[in-house]
Amino acid sequence: MHNAAGGIKSQIQPFREKGESPKLKIWRHLTAGCLFGLHAGATILPGALLLSIDAENALAATKSSLQNSIAQSQIPIVPFELQNTPPQRFRPNPQFRIYRLGPQDSIGVVVPRFPELNGTFAIDGEGNVLLPLVGKLRIAGFTLDEAQERIRAAYNRFVVNPQVTVALAAARAGQITLTGEVVRPGFYGLGAFTRLVTVLVAAGGTTTQADLRSVLVRRFLTDGSYIEQKVDFFTPLLAGDPLPDLVLQDGDAVIVPKLEVGNLATYDRQLVARSTLAQPNITIRVLSYDRSTIANLSLRNGSTFIDAVTAIAPSLQTADIGNIGLLRFDPERGRVIMRELNARRAILGDASQNVPLRENDTIVIGRNLLTRIRFALTTITQPFQDILQFLFFFRSFTQGTQNIFLGPGSGTGNPQ
Repeated sequence: MHNAAGGIKSQIQPFREKGESPKLKIWRHLTAGCLFGLHAGATILPGALLLSIDAENALAATKSSLQNSIAQSQIPIVPFELQNTPPQRFRPNPQFRIYRLGPQDSIGVVVPRFPELNGTFAIDGEGNVLLPLVGKLRIAGFTLDEAQERIRAAYNRFVVNPQVTVALAAARAGQITLTGEVVRPGFYGLGAFTRLVTVLVAAGGTTTQADLRSVLVRRFLTDGSYIEQKVDFFTPLLAGDPLPDLVLQDGDAVIVPKLEVGNLATYDRQLVARSTLAQPNITIRVLSYDRSTIANLSLRNGSTFIDAVTAIAPSLQTADIGNIGLLRFDPERGRVIMRELNARRAILGDASQNVPLRENDTIVIGRNLLTRIRFALTTITQPFQDILQFLFFFRSFTQGTQNIFLGPGSGTGNPQ
């Protein structure tokens, strides 16, 4: 900076004259100071501008990076295989979407330019509506479009080319029949636009023997014929898709089929058991030698062996929890399958010992009692035809409780 000042002074030095006046001297100093300021500004300003531009660029880059980081943190992590997989929407038979009018339905009628013809009209027990000018007109059994055309044709006798719009104002109450593998089959009343899944839940859910892949809905038409629609609830449960949305109508019949032998391998019964469509509870039977008891135990559907052991709470001093029997009827072979489970290993996390439970399973606690039941089952040569025969065998076996829990010639049983 001193060199720059010296250069400026050397440039203006030749213009000095001896004997210059004080005013001229002051003017000369002011001129030198201004020139020095301009020179310094011209030297420093470009650098400052470059620093300012670099700072702005760095700030913009930091801001962009921060925004990208925030945006990425807000993006949910979705498994790759699900990103491009559209849900499988339920597409019922188009005839099942048609609503046919009947007694106790109410329709709304709008005729532009003729407000005196507008209104809401109820269908009487004979299937007629009472319209202005027209009087009684039968529309029961017709769709809304067909009823609209009938009303338009009726008003055409009084109005030139009437424009008529008909809509459903209130749907009638109805009744459907529910049969098959549900907890409480029977007749169920319908509200307006009641859905199939709502009726299944209201009936207590489906049983453990139900096949949710082919629930059948049968609808009877006015001419005496009927149409059918199969509804698959299992696949949406498996894939995480929306459940089928089928609206029931008055007179529908719903049949929940039984799971056929041979179709068990492709059907996840445990998944269905944990769903809201299945019955909420299951009942298993417990034979406890150390407590000399036979009891029914109610558990949440989808419970496992550990849940049952926890509810039973066997004595750790007298019960052999390392060897507990589980009896289950196998419909494919028509026989009772007995499996010995170790509750200690199940509690410690051995998944092979913590098996899912099913309706009518039997748990046997006590080595001596387990041996007797195993012997009784080995003497049966003919297979059980169904679960009812197995239950009958179990009931016959447990009727003689004195012989089961008391050893021969002793007054009390010896816990094993």
